[in-house]
Amino acid sequence: MLYEEGDKVVYPHHGAGTVIKKEQRDVLGQKREYLTIQILHNDMTVMVPVDSADKAGLRKVIAGNDVNEVLAVLRQDETKMPQNWNRRFKHNREKLKTGDIFEVAEVVRNLSLREQEKGLSTGEKQMFNRAKKILASELMYARGLDEREADRFLDGVLKEMRPAISVTKINDIQ
Repeated sequence: MLYEEGDKVVYPHHGAGTVIKKEQRDVLGQKREYLTIQILHNDMTVMVPVDSADKAGLRKVIAGNDVNEVLAVLRQDETKMPQNWNRRFKHNREKLKTGDIFEVAEVVRNLSLREQEKGLSTGEKQMFNRAKKILASELMYARGLDEREADRFLDGVLKEMRPAISVTKINDIQ
């Protein structure tokens, strides 16, 4: 895929950002073309070789009309997850590595539901916060929001899920 300066892209491990520069660089005696990406939510700059951008999972941000599909994933029921926290952590980490927004949304949804029901381990809390930041960063660009608005938007969607969970818990008790 071709990327140009100004493109909004997602780098799987860090979230969405903007291509701020495309340039030839001499690294270890080899001339290669690099993309410099400014990741907004953690104020990080990442350089990615153009010829391995796809392998690194770099992709363009979803279109605004795809946001509803992401919201549908967030509102679905929890996916069956391993009970052992270690296996669950590994399972979620693998999903995040894909960089696929629907996989990231699934991790956010599952960890949000688990947090409400049973709480999260320290590692899972960190993963949840990171996954939320990655998801919010892409929603920010897709919906034309600023960072704070995107965080509030995502938190609002996750809050909508809470009443359904509370009713389910009450019904399970009866």
